[in-house]
Amino acid sequence: MSVKLKYQGVLDLGETLGIQNGNVEEVDGVLKVSGVAGTPHEKNLIWDKIKEAGGELPSDIEAHIEVADDSVYHRHTVASGDTLGKIAKQYYGKAGKYTAIFEANTNILKNPDVIHPGQELVIPNL
Repeated sequence: MSVKLKYQGVLDLGETLGIQNGNVEEVDGVLKVSGVAGTPHEKNLIWDKIKEAGGELPSDIEAHIEVADDSVYHRHTVASGDTLGKIAKQYYGKAGKYTAIFEANTNILKNPDVIHPGQELVIPNL
């Protein structure tokens, strides 16, 4: 199996996320990828996908992923059925961290129990 084929899921995710200035080349059996992710969360998603395909310390891929906006962890557009707890669980692994999201968005949120589809929330760095 070619290295590029092995990491095709990484390349597909990069395309889905809209990684900017992406570059991919295979040199001597090592896949070299680079680009600019929008947020730290997107960069983490890429690294998680790399580890999923190649293990914890893969030697057949070199990735240089920069981040365009590291002032926030991510920006999340509220979907129907979302709650701050559910969003906190998605990004931080703990629903109880919803208060950090609420505090970062008091400019548009007045009550942590009331969010609406279409609102764009800042997911702060913790």
